Amino acid sequence: MRFLLPKDEGELSIGIMGGTFDPIHIGHLVTAEEARRQFNLNHVVFMPTGNPPHKDRTRITDAEHRYLMTLLAVVDNPFFTVSRMEIDSQDTTYTVDTVRHFTKLYNSKLTLYFITGADAILDITTWKDYKMLLKSCAFIAASRPGYSFSKLKVILGDAFPEVIKRVHLLEIPAMAISSTFLRRRVAEGKTIRYLTPESVEQYIYKNRLYVR
Repeated sequence: MRFLLPKDEGELSIGIMGGTFDPIHIGHLVTAEEARRQFNLNHVVFMPTGNPPHKDRTRITDAEHRYLMTLLAVVDNPFFTVSRMEIDSQDTTYTVDTVRHFTKLYNSKLTLYFITGADAILDITTWKDYKMLLKSCAFIAASRPGYSFSKLKVILGDAFPEVIKRVHLLEIPAMAISSTFLRRRVAEGKTIRYLTPESVEQYIYKNRLYVR
């Protein structure tokens, strides 16, 4: 099954929120909702990664579990949806290919944003076809309060001007929560209540995910 948005909505403004979502947590949801409101997005599409190029695939939870947890987390928000596009792909998945897919599908009717963490932007010059990616969509970079783009300027060097004009900073207090933190708490037998939706919490316990 491949995700499709209705083509009869006229002009569309869509945010793609990519991530392993291993597991999805409150920080992801708060970020998506704040991005939707601040940038007047019609929809936010959660895109669980399939075969990410920058992570050790042997340490990532099965894609079907990650997809189902994401689906459980967003089901009560009519502006959120989940795409299987990347997890159904047998190839290594790259952001530029996902963006090309949406751009081709909706052509000039689409204004596209890619929602990610501000720290991920520090590595954007290592992403596949990053210059083409910057031309195809804008970025919403979610960060903790007080984050400055000064570090970005130092790391990106000559690439900074072309990157920064396509990046919008979005301050999210809940970004202090991470999937790594949740996995560690589950492994240690600690509660993750209120750190992720209850439905996701119960799914994790039922399927014995992240236990040692």
